[in-house]
This record gives sequence, structure tokens and C-alpha cells, in this order.
Amino acid sequence: MKQHDFTSGNIWRQLVTFSAPLLLTNLLQVSYQFIDSLWVGNLLGTNALGAVAISSTVIFTVLSFIIGVNNAALTVLSQVKGKQDEQGLKSYVNAFSIILGMIAIVLGVIGFVFAEKTLLLLGTPSEMIPMATSYLQINFLGILFLFGYNFISTVYRALGNSKTPLRFVMIAVVLNAVLDPLFIYVFQWGIQGAAYATVIAQGVAFFYGLVLSIRRKFIPFSMPRWPKKAEVTLILTQGIPSGLQMMVISAGSAAIMSVVASFGKDTVAGFGAAQRLDSLIMLPAQALGVAVTSMAGQNIAVKQWQRVRKITGYAILLNLAIMLFISSIIFILAKPGIAMFISEPRAVSFGASYVQMIAFFYPFLGLNFIFNGVVRASGAMLQVLVLNIISFWILRYPLTYVFAGLLGEKGIAAGFGLSFMISSVISYAYYRFGRWRTKNLFIKTET
Repeated sequence: MKQHDFTSGNIWRQLVTFSAPLLLTNLLQVSYQFIDSLWVGNLLGTNALGAVAISSTVIFTVLSFIIGVNNAALTVLSQVKGKQDEQGLKSYVNAFSIILGMIAIVLGVIGFVFAEKTLLLLGTPSEMIPMATSYLQINFLGILFLFGYNFISTVYRALGNSKTPLRFVMIAVVLNAVLDPLFIYVFQWGIQGAAYATVIAQGVAFFYGLVLSIRRKFIPFSMPRWPKKAEVTLILTQGIPSGLQMMVISAGSAAIMSVVASFGKDTVAGFGAAQRLDSLIMLPAQALGVAVTSMAGQNIAVKQWQRVRKITGYAILLNLAIMLFISSIIFILAKPGIAMFISEPRAVSFGASYVQMIAFFYPFLGLNFIFNGVVRASGAMLQVLVLNIISFWILRYPLTYVFAGLLGEKGIAAGFGLSFMISSVISYAYYRFGRWRTKNLFIKTET
């Protein structure tokens, strides 16, 4: 396996070659959800699709926590890699494996037992409860696989390899696309078949990644042992705030939906279609955010601050170039883009106007990913959590609420756009003047 030492070499080339596979991985993950919904909706009908959609909100919340904890792993392992500490890398891979495995088992049991009660709390229609419960319970049974292949992918990225994790996601996507119609239609397993297809696809991807890594010694796995106290402390102090960062984003998005819903079903439908486009538009910025965390993390470990600044600067330029190009395309093709998902004229009209109003604000959101990614690389997880709380709960939700009250449904885009601008200024201010550079992740371990 080709690892990348980001503490030397051409930064521009490293940034492009490292972030490109991340972008493709993110695109495949979006297509995973799209294909799942396509088969369920067409083969099982509206109620089944609704059951999957509601269950997916619970799964997304758990996945948000997984992503957050993996961001902490990326930070810690990137710094260990930057220090060329092979024994430390082996030790922390073991520690993360044990702790993440325990979290997965606990969440799996709790999720399985309380699946129906959780769905009732979300106001799930009674006719969807049986289907949604079985779908959710099966997914929770396989949550260890979801944790597992996401963690293995994170370790590869920390080591400077973003191409190998692309294989894992590709295996999961292709296998899920094949198993969905087989289980749902041929075997007549219904919505449970869709859930089994997801779990099996993730399980195969996990075991493939595990066997590949062990046999070829790509990742320094060892016989499991209980981690040291200092390792547990560091992982929890990094992992909990990082996990909460993603959950804050998830909860903030749900709160904003309550503002959108107040304008009726057409606005909700148009906004929902716009969010599907949004998930594609933000893929490059998300990829750059992960890339700068890995690259900056290795350099922060050896105090190469000039190189960290260059990584940030190149990422900003790449973000602006890509996001402005995408924004221009989206602005021109807003209406046909929205019409791919919905057909009701008023909903299409709102969705298109929303996208056009907000299109050229996306580069500012991309800046947030970059500045927060660099700060996150230092291990300043609590500070990034605070920045996310400010972004969603002090800026985006209140501004959307206020502007929607003043301007009607057009105020939704105005509130979003303004919050993107202000939050990018705040994240830059902390990146420029904050004390994240004084963070020392391993001081307790080393003393």
C-alpha cells in the first residue's frame, strides 16, 4: 500500500490526488442511499419508502456520531503518523478498535430494543410502524459492520491513502444494488430484504477491508488488548465532542425543517428536492475538509506551521474554484435539476428559486469545512463543537426563522446564505487568532 508522508513534497499535487478519491467515495455513498430508495419505492410502494425514510433519520443520527468519532480517529492517527511513531500507531489503532467495537455493540443492543419506541416518539404513522421497526432493528443488528468499515477507511486516510477505502464503498454499493431487488422481489422478503441487503453489503465491505489490511499488513492491527488509561482518556476527550459535532448538525437541520414545514407541503417538497442537490453540491467541500484534516494533522505533529498555512491556502483556492464552477452550473440548471425529483409546479418553482438564491453562498460554506478541518487536525474538538453550535443554533436556525418571518418562504434561502457568510468569517477568525496551535494531544501519554 502506498502511504503518503504529507510533511514533505508538493502540497498542491498531494491535495488534489488525496481529495479526488474522497470525492468519489462521498459520491458513491450518496448513490447508495439513492439506489436503496429507488428499489424500495418501486417494488414495495409509498408506505415502505416512508418507513425507510423515517428509520433512516434514526440511522443517520447514529451515523453522524460514527462520523464524528472517526474524525477524532483521523486527527489522532494523522498526528501519530506525522511523528513517524510506528509503535504509537499500532497502540492507538488497537485502542480505537476496542473502544469503537464496544460502542457499536452497546448502540446495537439499545437500538434494537428501543427501535419501536423511538419510532413512536418521532410520530411515525401507525401503518408504517411494523415495517419501520423491522427495518431499523435489522440495521442495528449490523451496526458493528457500519462502525468497522468506516473505521478501517479512516485509518487508511490517516496514513495518507484515500484510494483503498474507495474499494470498500464500491463493494458495498454494488452488492447492495444487486441484493436489494433479489431479496425484495425474488425472495419476497419485503422491507426486511432491503435491510438485510444493507447489512450484508456493509458486512462484506468490512470483512474485505479487514482481511486485506491484515494479510498485506497495510494497517498495524495486533491481538486485541485493553488500551492504556491515557489512550482511553484521549480517545474519549476527542471522540465525544467530535461525535456531538455531527449530532448538533443533525439536530440543527431538523429544527430548520420545522421552519420550512410551516409554509406547507409544496415548500417542504421543493426544499427536500433542493437538499438532494445540496448533498451533491457539498461533496467537494466535504472531501477537502477531510483531506486538510489528514494533511494538516501530520504537519501539526511535527510543528511545520508554514506547511500547514500552505495546505490551508491551497485548499481555499481549490474550494473557491470548484464551488464557484458548481454554483454557476446549479444557478443555470436549477429548475431542471429540481424537476428530476418532483413534478408539482409550485414545489419546483420554490425549489428552483431557493437554489438560485443560495447558489453563490456555497463557497462560504466550503470555507467552513476547510478552516474547521485544520483546527480539528490539531485536536481542538471542543472548539470545533462550539463553532458548529454557533453556526447552526446561533446563526442558521435563528436567521432562517427571522428572515422567513419577514420575507416569507424566500427568507429561507436568505437566512441560509447569510449564515454561511457569517459563520465562515467566525471560523476564519478562530483559525487566524485562536489558540488551537497550542494544543498538544499526547502530553499526558508522553509524561
